[in-house]
Amino acid sequence: MFRRTLVASAAMLAVTLTGAAAQAQIRIATVGPMTGSYAAVGAQMKAGAEQAVADINKAGGVNGQQLVLEVGDDACDPRQAVSVANQMASRKVAVVAGHYCSGSSIPASKVYAEEGVLQISPASTNPAYTDNGSWNTFRVCGRDDQQGLVAGKYLATTFKAKKIAILHDNSAYGKGLADETKKSLNANGATEALYAAYTPGERDYSAIVSRMKQAGIDVIYVGGYHTETGLIARQAKEQGMNITMVGGDALVTNEFWQIAGPAGENTLMTFPSDPRKRPTAAAAVAEFKAKGFDPEGYTLYTYGAIQVWAEGARKANSTDGKKVADTLRSGQAWSSVLGPITFDKKGDITTADYVFYVWKNGNYSEL
Repeated sequence: MFRRTLVASAAMLAVTLTGAAAQAQIRIATVGPMTGSYAAVGAQMKAGAEQAVADINKAGGVNGQQLVLEVGDDACDPRQAVSVANQMASRKVAVVAGHYCSGSSIPASKVYAEEGVLQISPASTNPAYTDNGSWNTFRVCGRDDQQGLVAGKYLATTFKAKKIAILHDNSAYGKGLADETKKSLNANGATEALYAAYTPGERDYSAIVSRMKQAGIDVIYVGGYHTETGLIARQAKEQGMNITMVGGDALVTNEFWQIAGPAGENTLMTFPSDPRKRPTAAAAVAEFKAKGFDPEGYTLYTYGAIQVWAEGARKANSTDGKKVADTLRSGQAWSSVLGPITFDKKGDITTADYVFYVWKNGNYSEL
């Protein structure tokens, strides 16, 4: 009888310890296009999140607890994004470093807000994400009205004697960026010769290319993603057009060149100053490169999103979404691989430094 009691007590203790071990973990997530046309960016996000979690855990975790990463695939589809958001909420994640596409981030943020989940996007630039957001919406990147301001002014001053076409893919990101660029272009005294939409996900853009050729277009500004921009550049070259391609931050992936090939030569794009070159990122960049991975594009932005959340959770001494959100909005500068980050009341960063990059010989660098 004594032996059975002892065995039962030991079993109960084991269950208790197992439960305690489970509670000593904090689930967080990154969600983005892990499959589909923009999977190259999903790979950046996944790598950034995995490295951030590994480094934070190595340093002792958050408030004495280790982090466990969940990875969600929204394929940049708004309906799938909502479904994944519900899955992540059911798994009780404390924060989501995501999504990539603004068209996914905006509807997903509504789910997270209802479920008490903090969302910090590394990449969604549409102003509506935070302008119409709730207590839970943050981003560590800039906004389209900041990016478009830079792009439109540059187009107006550099190509003032040229015929400019502005294209967009009708997505929250693409149309939003195109519209902000158009607004800035017009405010700086220039008028586009063509403003048109294209359908994303297609392989043949010869019709719109022919239309631009007939209109004598010299410069094509694309509000959209790298896949379609690369195809448009290539097909314009095939039709004998001698044009300059210009785009936004979505072109910051080596896959753009793989699609465009030599037609991508001299393509211009806006993106913040290279985070890989910032002193605050040196240690993380070295870790990535030791693994043979170039932390381009949104790799370090995803790392930074998780990093500032961890800083906020430590300061709040809690992983409760609203408590951490209030702490992050306190006006404090949070340390990150991206440098110090301060959020305004909307959850936007208080400084953005968009600059121009150019593609040459399969690589991109700041102008």
